[in-house]
Amino acid sequence: MALHYLTAGESHGPALSAILEGMPAGLHLTEEMIAVDLARRQAGAGSGERMAIESDRATILAGVMEGKTTGAPIALLIENKDFASWQGKAVVPYVTPRPGHADLAAVVKYGYDDIRPSLERASARETASKVALGAICRTLLKEFNIRVDGYVRSIGPLSGNTDLYELEERVARARTSQVQCPDKRMEEKMVRAIEVAYREGETLGGIIEVVASNVPVGLGSHVDVNRRLDARLASAMLSMNAIKGIEIGDAFSNTTKPGTKVHDAIYLDGERLIRRTNRCGGIEGGISNGSPIWLRVAMKPIPTTRKGQETVDLITGEPRMAFYERSDICPVPRAVVICEALACRVIADALLEKLGGDSLGEIKPRFDSLRQATLEFVRMQNQEHVFW
Repeated sequence: MALHYLTAGESHGPALSAILEGMPAGLHLTEEMIAVDLARRQAGAGSGERMAIESDRATILAGVMEGKTTGAPIALLIENKDFASWQGKAVVPYVTPRPGHADLAAVVKYGYDDIRPSLERASARETASKVALGAICRTLLKEFNIRVDGYVRSIGPLSGNTDLYELEERVARARTSQVQCPDKRMEEKMVRAIEVAYREGETLGGIIEVVASNVPVGLGSHVDVNRRLDARLASAMLSMNAIKGIEIGDAFSNTTKPGTKVHDAIYLDGERLIRRTNRCGGIEGGISNGSPIWLRVAMKPIPTTRKGQETVDLITGEPRMAFYERSDICPVPRAVVICEALACRVIADALLEKLGGDSLGEIKPRFDSLRQATLEFVRMQNQEHVFW
């Protein structure tokens, strides 16, 4: 891989930190550019009380000088304002694991005598670091006219008719929606559903769509399972809290159709080899094929609910109701930018892997000379030969 990253920090600790290694030199980058995506992560219906406390800002500690990346590792710091409420104060041990969370499995794995070390690191608070890193990768992709956009397709049982609009309009409508859904007729119903869930002590999940546009042909590879672009995107999405499923293109509906109704036929348009459909979601054999990359990501209702769930007290062994730790009601709208960030990181990594180079000045000419899906680049020799 071309890009390497690491995040650290706890939900209520002093700060979150992140390091990104492999970003080429010469990329214009400022804290304000990162702040745009961090602000999106904090907005939307269904957010919990924590968002009223934090106003996330990533401080660039290393890897950027005079507003440009140097090629050295980039270090970021995001302070936790809520740390002041916890510093130096005794806390009651957390001993009732929440169903659906990392609580019990982590206690068994690491031998904790309190669940808090698990919930502090397993908390979705860590996604602020992911968004900040993704914002840097998004900035790189913009240099090559590659866009990554997302929006909410459904919340709970309510599904918006997002297919009514072309992608650009979908994204524009979603950005003015408090639930990040392009279908304004469904927005009010989704908001009401979140309000009902709040009153009932419940949580809601949903489906997020992410689209990467203008991705060149040839990112990823079929020759090694670790380089497959679809596998890398799936791994990234599933690394996010509460994400339990991913669909690339029309994967699930394709299972109900015969093969000739599923695959994207190839046509010649002048010298260009084109597709008139995109059921595969822009990836074939683990390689980007030049069509937009379409992902649908399934986010479960998060496990921290005000309505109790049955569990066991790990001290007494008695049945208990799970303890409520302040949390969102529906994080789906806020998760859109997180999914975008994860996709940005994977696509930026695959792009740099293909192009190589240590600076933008070195990389851009290589991008301009990439092979295209045209007869000029792919015409066969039509001669017999022996493979082995």
